Amino acid sequence: MILGPYQPENVILLEIEPEQQKTRIDFYCTRDITGVRPVCLSALIREGDRLYYMLNGNKTRVNRIYNRMIFDELHSRKDLQTAVDIRQPLDVEWVSHPDWFYRISKFTLPFLNHPNIPATYFLNEVKQLPPDLNNYVLKPLFSFAGQGVVINLTPPHLDKIGEPANWILQRKVQYAPAIRTPGKPAKTEIRIMYLWQNGQARPKPVLNLARLSKGDMIGTRYTDNETWVGGSVAFFER
Repeated sequence: MILGPYQPENVILLEIEPEQQKTRIDFYCTRDITGVRPVCLSALIREGDRLYYMLNGNKTRVNRIYNRMIFDELHSRKDLQTAVDIRQPLDVEWVSHPDWFYRISKFTLPFLNHPNIPATYFLNEVKQLPPDLNNYVLKPLFSFAGQGVVINLTPPHLDKIGEPANWILQRKVQYAPAIRTPGKPAKTEIRIMYLWQNGQARPKPVLNLARLSKGDMIGTRYTDNETWVGGSVAFFER
């Protein structure tokens, strides 16, 4: 899925300053397992519609990009100097394309109606605030890693929103502290990783990620003073 028909040196893991990312250990493991190297966007070289990067002193063609870059971070990095506008038509394959971050994202939630999906609304379409506003969270549409999320919501928070169309109001999910640990119990959410191979009718679930937390937010950066939190794998009895 990552390499496709290409050699590892012609496939890169694209990120913004990968050596500074919290997930850099994953990038190095990916390199050791697949041979695909993490490359910063600022290190790309464009010639026409082709991309290159320097590998051991040699200009090397990029045929395929294993994408880890998120545009929100790129937009916030005004100091990042890059000669490549990744939005332009390029002779390169993507796994996956950056647009997928927007297509399969919080933007889809207001369109989904199911008992297991918390009620979600575009903020600009909310005519009257729910009386139990404390049971809702406010989220920027295209943020990542929990950035900008308001957990303990009050009307003054909403008064400060300049572009309500870029925010959603979502009913809170009550995570149960169900995982026993040597300290207090942990909450968990289980995410499923899907791979979608060319020619297949739909994606296939291949792996899960169980994220453990002991705070209001699921994510290690919000509970870095706790133990037995972070990412794990869930096993299920047959």
